[in-house]
Amino acid sequence: MYDAIVIGAGPAGLQAALTLGRMHRSTLLLDSGEYRNGTVLHMHNVIGEDGAPPAELRATARAELAAYADVEVRDTGATGISGSEGAFQVVLADGSTVDGRRVILATGVADDLPDVPGLQDLWGTRAFMCPFCDGHEHAGRAIGILGAAPRAEHLIGLLGRFVGDITVFPVGEAFSDEDVRTLVAKGVRVSSTPVVSVEKDTEGVRIRTDDGERVVAGIFVAAGSMRQRAPFAADLGLAMLESGSIEIDEFGRTSIPGVFAAGDLAHRASLPGPMASVLLAAAAGQLAAVGIIQSLA
Repeated sequence: MYDAIVIGAGPAGLQAALTLGRMHRSTLLLDSGEYRNGTVLHMHNVIGEDGAPPAELRATARAELAAYADVEVRDTGATGISGSEGAFQVVLADGSTVDGRRVILATGVADDLPDVPGLQDLWGTRAFMCPFCDGHEHAGRAIGILGAAPRAEHLIGLLGRFVGDITVFPVGEAFSDEDVRTLVAKGVRVSSTPVVSVEKDTEGVRIRTDDGERVVAGIFVAAGSMRQRAPFAADLGLAMLESGSIEIDEFGRTSIPGVFAAGDLAHRASLPGPMASVLLAAAAGQLAAVGIIQSLA
């Protein structure tokens, strides 16, 4: 019987395991090898690690955890959770089970990109979502924004101050006249026809539409959506927020006693949505671990 089973080994899960290990709480960390930033070459906006590869951070964290005898790491995922506070059972990918008094869900989210040929191949390297993570690298350079007006307006407001030329491309169908007027008023170009495909170019990204093509340094995606990477929130019947995230309190507690959540998959109701940030995910993992330690005391 572990004190805590941490499912997911991104920044949230790794930090949670470290905090639990330092307090000598028996902890099992499950690492499925799937990460939201798995295709990203460099992390940014991370103090002390700005520009470092995410894989390098994960490897360093795993090496640090090896120094704590109370932390066990297994390279496997989980497929199910049952039980209640003090006696949870987690089913592993190989069908075996492990028992824990508390559980931290740190499986993150998956990004569902718009159906644009070539976009998946560029995701995390030349196609991005977060202006805080990847905006600076495009300072003074032309960019493209793929997707609907409300989200596109948000990106324009954040990036327009320092990037170069911005062209917004509709996805699926052309923008309405009202959307076009709104976007043009923001001082950007607007493509009259939807994007057909994107591909890597020596200068960045080549964006093709039915009436032409344009080469930009990179693209930011305003379309698409995200979803829970794992089914546990639905399986357990956890309270959810309109954003599609698990509702938690300041210490990562969910609506079910003994089940905690940390990282991109959860946020407090006072926030409009989860924030894609390595530092915030790690901080959430630490708070969830503290919450567990408090509850076990």
